[in-house]
Amino acid sequence: MSGSSPAARLQRLFEGQRLTPTQRRIAHSMVRRAADAPFLSSVELAELAGVSQPSVTRFAVALGFDGYPALRRHLREVSPAESADGSAGDGAEDSLNEYQQAVRAEIENLRQLSELLADPAPVERAGRLLAASRPLLVLGLRAASSQARGFGYFAAKVHPDVRVIDEGGSMLHDRVDAAVRAGASALMCFALPRHPREVVDGLAYARERGLTTVTVADSAFAPVAAHSDLLIPAAVGTGLAFDTACAPMLLGRVLLEAMCDGLPEAQARLEEFDARAASRGLFVE
Repeated sequence: MSGSSPAARLQRLFEGQRLTPTQRRIAHSMVRRAADAPFLSSVELAELAGVSQPSVTRFAVALGFDGYPALRRHLREVSPAESADGSAGDGAEDSLNEYQQAVRAEIENLRQLSELLADPAPVERAGRLLAASRPLLVLGLRAASSQARGFGYFAAKVHPDVRVIDEGGSMLHDRVDAAVRAGASALMCFALPRHPREVVDGLAYARERGLTTVTVADSAFAPVAAHSDLLIPAAVGTGLAFDTACAPMLLGRVLLEAMCDGLPEAQARLEEFDARAASRGLFVE
């Protein structure tokens, strides 16, 4: 979007903020009505977003304002005067809707990941650690559970013993203990917002039990950082009601590639699987 458009100014205000799904609905409603946003009452904004009026107040506080009147006053102060033709901005990107904006934001996250991977040393080190662990634990709870399952699914094709932990509770420590007794040396963790306390506690316990923890998180300053031996960040998209995790998923695949490089038998295992799959007719060609 053009940097001078009302929608662009709102997007900058919301970027980097950790908002709840309800608060994101409010933010999206404001972006859709960007030109009118500085003049909406809290009741009008609540009706527009389909939320309660107190939710609008909490939204303003989450952005760092004393309340909604302070947020509205800020928007009026930064809103430039309209141009002679009645428009406040121009540029081809001003017409992007919220879904397109979310895609553009994810493209930017992937660009940042590409720049991070210009130094392959952390990924290569992670690959060696994961390849050497027998068994290999993969942890991911709540929002990150799909990342953990996806990583575990593919890792199991080349690694002899992969154990995915995608549910918390009292069994988490038990499964860490069992893996340690079996000879595990590393744990792969996917940690995405909102960060469950169980993940932080689980990582801390894993390190107490002597496991080296490799973590993919949305930020180098995520709550799991203090309990990660090697943390590689990949930003999540926050432009929709729920986070999008294209960059963390891609980073997981990159780590799988690095792990394969540390497993001499990886290619043979893949070829063996392909042969079995063909003989069983697993896939439609």
